[in-house]
Formats: sequence, C-alpha cells, structure tokens
Amino acid sequence: MPDFIPVLKKDDIDKMVAAVARRISSDYQDRELILIGVLKGSFIFLSDLIRKLSIPVKVDFVGVSSYGSGTASSGKIQITKKLEIDIKKKDVLVVEDIVDSGLTLTWLIDYLMSFKPKTIKVCTLLDKIERREKKLILDYVCHVVNEGFLVGYGLDYSEDYRNLPEVYHLKL
Repeated sequence: MPDFIPVLKKDDIDKMVAAVARRISSDYQDRELILIGVLKGSFIFLSDLIRKLSIPVKVDFVGVSSYGSGTASSGKIQITKKLEIDIKKKDVLVVEDIVDSGLTLTWLIDYLMSFKPKTIKVCTLLDKIERREKKLILDYVCHVVNEGFLVGYGLDYSEDYRNLPEVYHLKL
C-alpha cells in the first residue's frame, strides 16, 4: 500500500491559484489571452485558475505524453491531442500541473512556436527542480518543490490519484 505524504493543503492551493490569477489578470489586461492546458494533469488547476481570472480568456488543450506508466519521463514525446484554436499572432499562456525535467515543456514550446503566436508564457502549479535538465523560464509559479513523486489535484501515478483534492508525495 502506498504512503501519501502531504505537500500542499487545499486551502494553500486555493490561495496560490488566486494570487497567480491576480498577476495574470493584471499582466494581460486589455489583451486577448489564450490558455492552453496540458492534458491530462493541468485540467483541475486550469479549471480553478480560469474561474479566478478577472479577464476574458479562450481555452484550448493539448495532449502531450512522455511518462507512460512510469515515474520518470521516457524522453519520447508525442502529441495525443492537437490544438483546435488558432494561436497565430495571439498571446498564449501554457498551463502546466508540474514542470519536472523540462524536456516535455521545452518540446511543447517549440511545437507551439511553429503556429507563430505573438507571445508564449508558462504558468505552472508546481516547479519541481530535482530532475531539471532544460533551463526554462517559468513566468508564473504557484509553488516550488525540490523532490518526490507527486500526486493529487490532477497529478497522477499510472492514471490513479488525480481526484485527490490536495497534493501528496507518493511513497511506493
């Protein structure tokens, strides 16, 4: 049976999401912003985030997979769901649940750049620096963690535990 070690309580997550939503709303006031959620993990964070924004936004999703059923990135990245909104000459904010090695996000930003957006910035719930392999600029970060395999609030282990309302370090 796995152990769940608490990392972030629901109240703390709510406060962090509200704070980052205020910053995004201020930074993109009077601009057209398209949020692109990275499936599957970001959907809960994105859902909470858009409800706290005070600006109008459009939302799309892109599916990117590099983990399979393991706890570390396989390094092989594939698109599992393509964009449906035209992002050419638009301000884009990629919304991630967690940035770990940076390999997938770097690949995704390059992919999105091929659509010629005006700008691309990144918002993540969790910045996990333990295994960072690529130097990245993360424009909006709710919380930094150093280590651990995290689940809950959209994050999964082999498709399990996404439904947990808080973030936990999963000890197998």
